[in-house]
Amino acid sequence: MADDLGIGDVGCYGNDTIRTPNVDRLAADGVMLTQHIAAASVCTPSRAAFLTGRYPLRSGMVSSNGYRVLQWTGVSGGLPPNETTFAKILKDKGYATGLIGKWHLGLNCESSDDYCHHPLSHGFDHFYGMPFSMMGDCEPGEMSEKRAGLEHKLNVCSHVMALAAFTLTAGKLTRLVAGSWTLVICSAIVALLCLTTSYFMGALIVHADCFLMRNHAITEQPMSLQRTTALILKEVSSFVKRNKQGPFLLFVSFLHVHTPLITTENFRGRSPHGLYGDNTEEMDWMVGQILDTLDTEGLTNSTLVYFTSDHGGSLEAQFGNNQYGGWNGIYKGGKGMGGWEGGIRVPGILRWPGVLPAGRLIHEPTSLMDVFPTVVQLGGGQVPHDRVIDGRDLLPLLLGTAQHSEHEFLMHYCESFLHAARWHQRNRGAVWKVHYVTPMFHPDGASACYGRGVCPCFGDKVAHHDPPLLFDLSRDPSEAHALTPDTESSFHQVMERITKAVEDHRRTLSPVPLQLDMPDNIWKPWLQPCCGRFPLCWCDREADP
Repeated sequence: MADDLGIGDVGCYGNDTIRTPNVDRLAADGVMLTQHIAAASVCTPSRAAFLTGRYPLRSGMVSSNGYRVLQWTGVSGGLPPNETTFAKILKDKGYATGLIGKWHLGLNCESSDDYCHHPLSHGFDHFYGMPFSMMGDCEPGEMSEKRAGLEHKLNVCSHVMALAAFTLTAGKLTRLVAGSWTLVICSAIVALLCLTTSYFMGALIVHADCFLMRNHAITEQPMSLQRTTALILKEVSSFVKRNKQGPFLLFVSFLHVHTPLITTENFRGRSPHGLYGDNTEEMDWMVGQILDTLDTEGLTNSTLVYFTSDHGGSLEAQFGNNQYGGWNGIYKGGKGMGGWEGGIRVPGILRWPGVLPAGRLIHEPTSLMDVFPTVVQLGGGQVPHDRVIDGRDLLPLLLGTAQHSEHEFLMHYCESFLHAARWHQRNRGAVWKVHYVTPMFHPDGASACYGRGVCPCFGDKVAHHDPPLLFDLSRDPSEAHALTPDTESSFHQVMERITKAVEDHRRTLSPVPLQLDMPDNIWKPWLQPCCGRFPLCWCDREADP
């Protein structure tokens, strides 16, 4: 699973300027899904849905107040312990299970070592990687949106409190204000604390969030980005060699191609698309290294390989004149947009030599959530019956024994808000999509929310459509021309059918705590994983033989 990779950045999906020969080779030797949909357009909820086969709203892996993903490693929110991942089921069936790379689904609940949300608590025997997510602060000289926002608030705080201290002092000296000097002193102390915290915010973030773990142990805090790629590949090779004699499930969750685009010197300057293109080509090379490991160990013909991205490319990831986010091809919108195709349509490639037909294209609607029932049933497990599973087994579609996807309807959420829904009208071969809410692009005439980091899900920066916007994706995949009763004779019938499907879907939802809302998504020092004595969190165990 790539991170933030746009579907238009891959050669087999139409790109002819970024070189992705290894992903293209997977597609040539396997099955390529052309309408493969993420359940969310940002990292945390999309990955939760992928692992559980359920819309993220069902597990509470969404917010209702703008906190789109987990904000810190030291928060109490995360994938709830009562959720079942495909890793847990396959582990129970005797599989060795591993996760190498990015997690971003939480770590702890009440203490810094209870590991209630940790990968090892969700069915993985082995974890090596980054429990959080790449961000600008992990790269020296870069700044994340989180840090910029926090520094701005702290600077405002310091100015306000300093002004208050100055005003109170003047009032005391001129005898216009009565009472003790306590309030003056407190205001001055708060101003100084805000200013000091702002100054050290970059160091705090890089130590708090940019680190590597092996199982429960921190191995590098902060992480040294120059060797991270090599360490991840080494860990993949080691896992495969250790477990090649028995069944295994390995989830390689790349840190590529999320900003700050950590790229080794061998790949810098190779792409005409700047650092983003370089990073994408390095990610493809990593895919090739993993496939070579399977070849070397004689596992190619007995291994199902799946490649995807967690959601679409980030259009707003720009620094000066440099574009650091991906391209979503012909599809409108990008990362963070709950409904537009560019944010949720992703690569989907599956290869299993001798089992899946090589070079097959499938244009039916499929979902990242479908991986859950597919691998569970291939591994000899049972899909849980005590909860709603929204994914559908892909194998009949992949083998050609089923003509159509089992997905008649798919819902598209932005946080906890339903922004769009699609209907696959099989008897007509049409894929209808309605948008109830769309973000207002900025500036006027733009194709994204430039200058805002990511498009919002609610508030005065989104448009509510009544009647909803209607598109026929089978004829207009770019969502360029909204249909009306005048241009589409079945407009009202389509609207009525989708409205009923949405109502039926909502009846299957049960209220659960929202893990990404503020109470569980603010930094709590006592939950902060620390290699050393807090707050002096530093170690480098990767250099220790």
